[in-house]
Amino acid sequence: MNLDEIRADITKVDEKIIDLIVERMKKTLEVAKYKKENALPVLDRSREREILSRITKQAGNDFQDYAKVLFSILFDLSRSYQIRVLTEEGKLAENIQSALEKTPKLFPSRASVACPGVEGAYSQLACDRFFSLPDIVYFRHFEGVFQAVENGLCEYGILPIENSSFGSVRAVYDLMKDYRFHIVRSMKMCVSHTLLAKPGVDFSKIREVISHENAIGQCSEFLRKHPEIKITVCENTAIAAKYAANSARDDIAAISSRNCAELYGLKIVNDSIQNSDNNYTRFICISKNMEIYPGANKISLMLSLPHRPGALYSAIARFAALGVNLTKLESRPIPGKDFEFFFYLDLEASVCSPEVIRLLSRFESEPDQFVFLGCYNEI
Repeated sequence: MNLDEIRADITKVDEKIIDLIVERMKKTLEVAKYKKENALPVLDRSREREILSRITKQAGNDFQDYAKVLFSILFDLSRSYQIRVLTEEGKLAENIQSALEKTPKLFPSRASVACPGVEGAYSQLACDRFFSLPDIVYFRHFEGVFQAVENGLCEYGILPIENSSFGSVRAVYDLMKDYRFHIVRSMKMCVSHTLLAKPGVDFSKIREVISHENAIGQCSEFLRKHPEIKITVCENTAIAAKYAANSARDDIAAISSRNCAELYGLKIVNDSIQNSDNNYTRFICISKNMEIYPGANKISLMLSLPHRPGALYSAIARFAALGVNLTKLESRPIPGKDFEFFFYLDLEASVCSPEVIRLLSRFESEPDQFVFLGCYNEI
């Protein structure tokens, strides 16, 4: 047989397979209805193990592993279909619908906004891009921003969440689980770090550099070349610049923005210190109440999963079954629990989709912790 003849035979087999899959999914629907009527759970591990044992024996030694993978995928699809039928929209769906109806058509230009750091911080620069007339309240730590929003002191808060070259801002992720908030918008901003010192200070005299740990990480290659310089971590890049300006020492410098040089009367000692010229930081804008503005096409979630093999895979498979693109997956340990984690997910999806609402309702109905962080767009 030539290649075309072999492929023709494969096509015939494929046609039989799809007919059988459709027939199997129709039977799955009957199973779902029966389970609903008799209040039975969707997941039946013993039944799945029984099927895997039977089909792997039938496939033989050469193909048993492939058969196991194929049927594991079929189980995921079947469970997803059953849950789609069984899941009823809950409180989250109502809240999302309410937010869609009540949120103004335009993002506000004026608001009270909590920012970490002091004047000149990158978060302040991001704030000025989110809002044209912000009334900014500064907080020394990220936690202050969460507290200000949750307690109603500020309408919105600005937080850095990840960097293109240094990864996630872990301190922000660790605080997320402790506060009630919603993400209403995000942006990616190009960040350019400079080394700042007092006027007249030569680089050869610098013996200590201070900045935020993420900025230090983004400039690690430059700092590694100068082992004689002590590195000190502080809360914020702008706070570092202000500290260097007010210090009585002449051997201290700060990694901060070009904007801070003008603000605090410092000199740019070196403006080529970051690892990559293509350096972007993503900022989120948070509010206490859920707000979903027109065009929102990104969803963020937080959830915990059972500590068992395949739990994360099963969760991700639900998104894959809908063709939803998962753009970020971040895990952070749960304090006090051995090797158990919270997972933070970003999706390219809209809550205007009934399929997405059903999927979110499914997560909401399960016993594991689940938090809908928001649906928003990125500028």
